[in-house]
Amino acid sequence: MSDPKRVLRQHAEAVRRLGVDFLPVQRGGIAPHATPRAAAPSEEPAPEPREKPGAFVEPKRPSASDPTITSAVYEPEPLPEPVDASDRRASAQLRLDAIRARYESDAPHEQFPTDHTKIVFGEGDPCARLMFVGEAPGAEEDRLGRPFVGRSGQLLEKMIVAMGLSRESVYIANVLKVRPPDNATPTLEEARVSSPYLYEQIRTIRPLAIVTLGRPAAQLLLETREAMGALRGRWHELAIPDRVLLEGLPPMPGGLGEPGVIPVMPTYHPAFLLRSYTPENRAKVWSDLQNVMEKLGLGR
Repeated sequence: MSDPKRVLRQHAEAVRRLGVDFLPVQRGGIAPHATPRAAAPSEEPAPEPREKPGAFVEPKRPSASDPTITSAVYEPEPLPEPVDASDRRASAQLRLDAIRARYESDAPHEQFPTDHTKIVFGEGDPCARLMFVGEAPGAEEDRLGRPFVGRSGQLLEKMIVAMGLSRESVYIANVLKVRPPDNATPTLEEARVSSPYLYEQIRTIRPLAIVTLGRPAAQLLLETREAMGALRGRWHELAIPDRVLLEGLPPMPGGLGEPGVIPVMPTYHPAFLLRSYTPENRAKVWSDLQNVMEKLGLGR
């Protein structure tokens, strides 16, 4: 019969090699009255082979029938399962759908004049690294119920592709969710009434950066009255309110913390470029987008 103390030492050493420094045992783990008889030379156990450096050696587990070793062996706590990216995307989309339903129910646009037939909520990857925020839907957007699908949208899509991204990999939204009369510039009051729904979109998506398209979007998110010429070309910070802006929404998607402060790069609206498509203006917008690309590690 093997020396019980030797067996226990071998087991403890094997467990220690796996990173376990403490092996709890019950009192009297080694039978106090067990007197092992001398083993015959033929019964001497063969020496255990040395493991190769870095090789995994499964520890020798004690048998429940062995009277010299207790069953109180340390079992490590199971590690938490990592949050699956597809689960987080589904949770984020569910929350975005709830925000849209809440907007449709509240109908904040009824507080001011509109010229709309459809609500244009926003679209794209619910876990996008980059988010674009424009002013308001136009005629083509109102007809299709999608943001940036007219001439401005075609130019925006070219800008996105030039950055090495696709329309499907970003998220696109507007400050206003319905078309204003005659494509008028949103007023401060219209932007204020619509802002809780946009902020909840941003909180849900949690992008790494936001590009604002045009003056109204930049002034709303940055709470400033500065002109576009002074705002563009440099990074700003958007602090998302930590309070709940809309009651009754699904919980925030798991896996990431609150967004805190999000970098914002204001640039000119594509509609402005279509009206003033000069080499100088194109160079300014491309410079703004290159700053975003550098921030996100694109084009390396």
